[in-house]
Amino acid sequence: MKTILLNFVLLLTVAIAWSGCEQDDKNPYDGGIVSPYVFTFDLRKVYKQADVVLTTTNMSGATSIQGIVVSDHAAKNMLNGLMMVQNSRNASSGDSLRGIALNVGAAAANYMVGDLVRVKVEGRTLTRRNGILQVIDIPATDIVKVSSGNTILGNRVTTAALLADPRRYESTQVTIIKATYNPSLLATDVFSGDKLLNDGFGNITLHTEAGAAFAGAKPPFSANYTGLVVTTEGANGALVPQIRIRNNTTDLKTLSSNTEQPAIIITGFMSDVKGGDGNYEYIQFRATRAINFAAEPFSVVTTNNAGTNPAPATGWAIGGVRSYKLDLTSGSVVKGEFFYVGGSRKLINGATSTTSMASSKWIRSFDYSTIDGDGFGTKTSGLLANSGNASGIAVFKGTAVNVSSVPVDVVFIGTGGGLFSAGPPAAGYRVTSTDVYDAVEPVTGVDQPFYRQGTNTAAFIYLTADLGYFNQLGGTYDTVLGKWTKIRTQVGLLLTTSSPVSDIEGAGSTEIK
Repeated sequence: MKTILLNFVLLLTVAIAWSGCEQDDKNPYDGGIVSPYVFTFDLRKVYKQADVVLTTTNMSGATSIQGIVVSDHAAKNMLNGLMMVQNSRNASSGDSLRGIALNVGAAAANYMVGDLVRVKVEGRTLTRRNGILQVIDIPATDIVKVSSGNTILGNRVTTAALLADPRRYESTQVTIIKATYNPSLLATDVFSGDKLLNDGFGNITLHTEAGAAFAGAKPPFSANYTGLVVTTEGANGALVPQIRIRNNTTDLKTLSSNTEQPAIIITGFMSDVKGGDGNYEYIQFRATRAINFAAEPFSVVTTNNAGTNPAPATGWAIGGVRSYKLDLTSGSVVKGEFFYVGGSRKLINGATSTTSMASSKWIRSFDYSTIDGDGFGTKTSGLLANSGNASGIAVFKGTAVNVSSVPVDVVFIGTGGGLFSAGPPAAGYRVTSTDVYDAVEPVTGVDQPFYRQGTNTAAFIYLTADLGYFNQLGGTYDTVLGKWTKIRTQVGLLLTTSSPVSDIEGAGSTEIK
């Protein structure tokens, strides 16, 4: 068995917000009139792991820095004496967005978030103290406030991005979305001290000073956190980032505390066996709790979107050649158990397979190549596409699926075809809030209930056809936290016709905690 690792398209855009191709060793200026103000992007490059006095020579003719203040000392959770400012090379570019700490002493408390300041730094020393890159010994008289209430360039990032490149985000304002605590907080826990935030990409420390105004407040179960990236020195001098919020009001957006979790999650699928696909495809699931399907039925719907059809007016229930439903109305599973839905042949990798999956847990199997779906869907040689326009899998509570039905879990492969129309009325395939989809955009609060609407653009990719790749989705779902603590990523397991079932249920499979 060979494996190939792939990622959601979205991960490249969410994991490092405002990512781009600009390199930190690029010449800061291509010509023209020299500005008296140095960009933080360029100022940070002056530091070469040793203290350096700032001059017009090493700042390409500049004497000062102009930036927007992102620190706020009112609630006493900032680093004493440090005013943090950020800027970018042009107002619309986040690629060069960088921050710097300015050691201005007691004057730091005089400046608020959104203040535009000009600070003379010529002759001052750029150094790294206690893990923070900063310009030191700046007198209050060298600070000029130009204006207040300026907009701060948004910077939505993941914990994985912060941990991978703390220097990029140091002393800037960032937003981490859909964060919960790992481990879960006790009823008596408060903000004070160090707590681990988890956003599905990793864990990062949220630090709150014991003397902060909100130190004794109770944190929300789930929230978006907007704060400053502060770096500390770890083992061997490595920089370790932490988040500090400025207050627990404007820097927090509390999200729903509803911890209801999907009873079933999609953990993998075989959409393209070696040879013909008809009656040999299957989808793998795991249960997050015990389910008796006779008492609590569910249904699985697949969709294909070949050709130039418009967005489905009736959503997942469009039927015909575009969606196919399989009802789950008998059998039972226990928490964490793998189970399968698909063709009646129950073979690991197509017609010539010597490995039977008949002894695995099958909740529904029948010959979809000769039988129409339960309620909708025309008999088909392929439940899921092998290439081209998007295909998808959704799990629903109950067996009645209509235009308004919202799945409990959903994944998509590919992005093409008639998938979403803003209308009115809006039409498309509904999603639920999962590890990568959000029925309500978590930052803006805007409804986006469909795939390809708003930020709901994540998709797996099609693997090389007719080789027998099983799509293993991985990730970790924590039933105590009621969330994904590690998002799903696509791993292609190249099976043979004799691969054991343990290959698709072993290392790298989705974890249930």
